[in-house]
Amino acid sequence: MRTTAVRLYGKEDLRLESFDLPPIKEDEILARVVSDSICMSSYKAAIQGADHKRVPDDVAEYPVIIGHEFCGELVEVGSKWLDKYKPGDKFVIQPSLNYKGSLDAPGYSFRYIGGNATYIIIPKEVMLMNCLLPYEGKSWFAGSLTEPLSCVIGTFHAMYHTVRGSYEHKMGIVQGGKTAILAGAGPMGLAAIDYVLNCDRRPGILAVTDIEQGRLDRAAELLSPAVAKERGVELKYFNTAKITDAKEVLTAFAGGGYDDVLVFAPVRSLIELGDSMLGADGCLNFFAGPSDPDFTAEFNFYNVHYASTHVVGTSGGNTGDMLEGLDMMAKEQLTPSILVTHIGGLDAVIDTTLNLPKIPGGKKLIYNGISLPLTAISDFELAGKTNPLFAQLHKLITETNGLWNEEAEKYLLENAEKN
Repeated sequence: MRTTAVRLYGKEDLRLESFDLPPIKEDEILARVVSDSICMSSYKAAIQGADHKRVPDDVAEYPVIIGHEFCGELVEVGSKWLDKYKPGDKFVIQPSLNYKGSLDAPGYSFRYIGGNATYIIIPKEVMLMNCLLPYEGKSWFAGSLTEPLSCVIGTFHAMYHTVRGSYEHKMGIVQGGKTAILAGAGPMGLAAIDYVLNCDRRPGILAVTDIEQGRLDRAAELLSPAVAKERGVELKYFNTAKITDAKEVLTAFAGGGYDDVLVFAPVRSLIELGDSMLGADGCLNFFAGPSDPDFTAEFNFYNVHYASTHVVGTSGGNTGDMLEGLDMMAKEQLTPSILVTHIGGLDAVIDTTLNLPKIPGGKKLIYNGISLPLTAISDFELAGKTNPLFAQLHKLITETNGLWNEEAEKYLLENAEKN
């Protein structure tokens, strides 16, 4: 099978190439990838090359396909898996395989599997670890967003609290407690708000901060305090760029220290603000992954000792988190489209990946079967004045409050230039 893919050869060395995949073995599966959501983790892998913990040392000789947030359909199933999978099945993949303790993962470590490709070979490790998951959604993009949603779900499950006088840890945020999401109006922050307002373990008070009023206004439009109130949550958005003493204002809103604080940007002052806001037995979750391996921040160890404050961190979700996300999406309890701000074709992957930190907005959604420059959804109207494709896409997203949707995806795949 001929495939076209973006492969990593070394530091900042990404190449869009067409090549032949080998015939599948009895314990492998051939698949078509329709969509992939570009993650900051792919940027880190592209920048670090073989220095990245998941990228093989011999990547220059045996390049790997990048992309790990993907959705597609099975084309040919090896005989070993015919009792479980069949051609035509739609799928998503949990890339954190943890196969025999290895860090190897699709999108970082394998020659023939990654999200930025038209066709891939799914290796036996994925099936053996039960990481090839059935997907029954109508849109492809929602499947691609299952992985980032699982990261958010996992971070809430990783929160914990202690029981004074014993060594027992209770997992999850405090039910009916006080939660703050700092730098929370970006794409992953929005996903966190969406999840915590719709899951079965909600806080009573939820504070969300950011430093850009436009993002906060959009967040309040999509995930309003009024809707939160219907779910028993008092939600308020804060622009900390306009606040002299953020700790004072945020703790006043909560009536004291917070049980759970999640930090969604790798900023030292933000971590230290979160630490200062913790109440007794407060849990600080550092969600944002820094690029600098020497990144540090101060933490109040007086409070660690006397107030039992503590810190956790997560990097990705697990299979259970993905299954929970798939279930909530099937029940229409989550809105994955709030993450998407740009779309593009496979030919847009290299520039997008290498410049990801410089591109504003949320998730950059790639459709591998088409050729299309990366385009912001907010630019559809302007682009539509000269391009009828974008004129129709603008019309379709207007019907869903500017959010990417199933009908827009269907129209794009039917009408965009093919690779």
